[in-house]
Amino acid sequence: MIGELRERVTLQSPLRTADGAGGANISWGEDLSVWAKVEQLGGDESVSADRLAAHARLRVTIRYRKDVTTEMRLLWRLRAYGIRALRDADGDKRFLVLDCEARV
Repeated sequence: MIGELRERVTLQSPLRTADGAGGANISWGEDLSVWAKVEQLGGDESVSADRLAAHARLRVTIRYRKDVTTEMRLLWRLRAYGIRALRDADGDKRFLVLDCEARV
């Protein structure tokens, strides 16, 4: 399995700063770059607010890390993907599987 981690991905955490009007501005900090196995799962289209929206989905496997959360996002090939779910692949904390989605 470790030999299948051939793609380089970056995990980013949100950085929130107050905007002075009671809200927050969100920027992204580059936290870490890791090796991954990336599987493209296809995508779909949906209509939202009278607009057509396309979604691309990925399944990304990395070495297990306890600091990865669904608040983070993943960068792969210059595209940002939100992390929708994550799970311990084999229950032994060796690999972490991330289900990711991007709006195209």
